[in-house]
Amino acid sequence: MKKIHSLLILLIFTACKNSEEQSEKRQLSQGKQVEISHATGFEIETFGNYSIIEVKSPWPNAEESFKYLLAEEDAAIPEEIEYDQKVEIPVEKVVVTSTTHIPALEALEEEKTLKGFPGLDFISSVRMRELINDRAVKELGKNENLNTEILIDLEPDVVIGFSIDANNKTFETIQKTGIPVVYNGDWTEETPLGKAEWIKFFGAFYNKSEESKIIFDQISAGYAEAKELAKTAEKQPKVIAGSMYKDQWYMPYGNSWQATFIEDANAQYAYAESDGNGSMSLSFESVLADHQDADFWISAGQFTSYEQLFSASEHYRQFKAVQDKNVYSVSLVKGETGGVVYFELGPQRPDLVLKDLISIFHPDLLPEHERTFYKALAESGSQQ
Repeated sequence: MKKIHSLLILLIFTACKNSEEQSEKRQLSQGKQVEISHATGFEIETFGNYSIIEVKSPWPNAEESFKYLLAEEDAAIPEEIEYDQKVEIPVEKVVVTSTTHIPALEALEEEKTLKGFPGLDFISSVRMRELINDRAVKELGKNENLNTEILIDLEPDVVIGFSIDANNKTFETIQKTGIPVVYNGDWTEETPLGKAEWIKFFGAFYNKSEESKIIFDQISAGYAEAKELAKTAEKQPKVIAGSMYKDQWYMPYGNSWQATFIEDANAQYAYAESDGNGSMSLSFESVLADHQDADFWISAGQFTSYEQLFSASEHYRQFKAVQDKNVYSVSLVKGETGGVVYFELGPQRPDLVLKDLISIFHPDLLPEHERTFYKALAESGSQQ
């Protein structure tokens, strides 16, 4: 009789265990995919009180992807789940490593969670500058040589990093201390809205997925509205971009996010048919010979005045855009410590970038628009 009783208990225990395992497997297979409509570099799958983020493009031509488990404190995680790093959410202390990460924290109203950053002077945001001035955010040196001692003392819940390749010894050192490092690849996206959609990546760390969706939807709608407005323009001006550096003119490829802005603003980009990564390296003579008649020149490097432009080379005077005073730069709008606002906020607010360009190319369409990033070169003045 005892044997039968013991066997019965064993059968019940085995059945319960199998039921639990099946429940875990069902939970693992019943995740809900977060809608990602423009970005190609990441995916998010949610499972109630935990989620999995897969970063597929941490850097250009990456041969591997990374999976990150974001879990609340009491989350029951199935054993079958595989991941590279685990982060407890919502995070309360964070270190980010690119100025492009700053606007997402602010939009989510989580800027106070930032505890450290490499190169504080590059941050332009007024709200963040107040925190920096109050010494609430620590200086961590430079991205390529982070001050790991200060970072480790901060005990952040996560470090949001970026890298140009797979050689990331500093991040490996940080991970060995038990601090999770998560790669963000927003900068590898090739479309304006693709970059902006990475706010959903940040939203997941704060349990603010719905808020991040609302923010992105507003940006996307604003962009689409501006793009439709641009289509009503009667003319398509010809546009060149980029600038000279050491006898080479670095021009965006036709498949770049900068070129997409020009196209969506209903203008004709001079190198629209080109395709590649990074920027084209062209001789000054070839740009002058082929596109001297361009109506506009945008993103003119670090130049802030025509005086600077001509000091660099009198040959710039030969361009129609220069003669007509139609040269625009993002380098005139800076934060209090010299950081260029465009490089921080531009990727997060493509709707504002597009409106700037429409107001330049088709001023009659947005006559009241006050430009956020692009300003016309001044006649004279020293570089800021």
